[in-house]
Amino acid sequence: MKLLIASDAWHPQVNGVVRSLEQMVRRAPEHGFETTLLSAADFPSLPMPGYPEIRLAYAARARVAERWRVEQPTHVHIATEGPVGYAARRHCLSHGLPFTTSYHTRFPEYLAARLPVPEAWSYAYLRRFHGAARGTMVSTASLQGELEARGFTHLMRWTRGVDTERFRPAAPGTPPPAELADLPRPLFLYVGRLAVEKNIAAFLKLDLPGTKVVVGDGPDRGRLQGLAPRARFLGTRTGAALAAIYAACDVFVFPSLTDTFGIVLLEAMACGLPVAAFPVPGPNDVIGGTRVGVLDHDLRAAALTALDLSRAECRGEALRRGWDVSARQFFGNIIEAHGGERRVRDAA
Repeated sequence: MKLLIASDAWHPQVNGVVRSLEQMVRRAPEHGFETTLLSAADFPSLPMPGYPEIRLAYAARARVAERWRVEQPTHVHIATEGPVGYAARRHCLSHGLPFTTSYHTRFPEYLAARLPVPEAWSYAYLRRFHGAARGTMVSTASLQGELEARGFTHLMRWTRGVDTERFRPAAPGTPPPAELADLPRPLFLYVGRLAVEKNIAAFLKLDLPGTKVVVGDGPDRGRLQGLAPRARFLGTRTGAALAAIYAACDVFVFPSLTDTFGIVLLEAMACGLPVAAFPVPGPNDVIGGTRVGVLDHDLRAAALTALDLSRAECRGEALRRGWDVSARQFFGNIIEAHGGERRVRDAA
């Protein structure tokens, strides 16, 4: 079986969509699939205004059709609703090909935070976009309920995971990374994109002891550094370098009110780092009902209380959330959405 994944988000972007898709690509052979990516890198593109790391592709019909003829996918998954995703959707509809989609990002809220575009307009577009799919994958029960209330149909659950080999507590006696070694403790950490929709200012404005540490980059970095000149901004980190920072800090603070999941929550937990967050969808689904984090509308109180949580229990909870669980759901959904058939038909 050959799965084509169409996504506007792919390397060199660093975000939850890319992390999720690269893990599915890695595990595809275990589930009987060969994968190919259709991304912005396959077409001429321009940087998104105000967000240059995101490329907006010109996915011409002829080039999309040619790619289909070359790859001949048996299954199609459309991961994003941008130009590449729309082009793949258009090709599937014009040739009668079934496909699945996934809903990763609250674009209506993100767009409304930047431009005077009513959320209802954006949701109408997204409802129509996903409505043509055999199934739309969502990460949590909360998100599924919200979208169903907005008229979305054929929703399927696809949780996210964490690489517990890469993200793990530091070995006893391991010194912290040099960039953290001399900072006053405790260390309160944020990891993620530095953008207005992430609500990072709510974290930076907290009256907390020790040091606030920020890992990531994005269009809001300059403004945020001006808000908190004493915070330590480290830029983007990945892999072992990021895991070492997680493991060396004391509490992971997640101020977002709009994330649909938050893979960074699982990464922090896997490194033994307890979480402080608002009691909203995303954090509620990931850490609600556990003892690995504190959810409170008073984020300062949550952060201070989380200092006393068990790091071993955080690690134990993360060990139950590996990417293998996520992959079983993802590929199972694709087969189910195609009527349980292992091969649907050759693409046109």
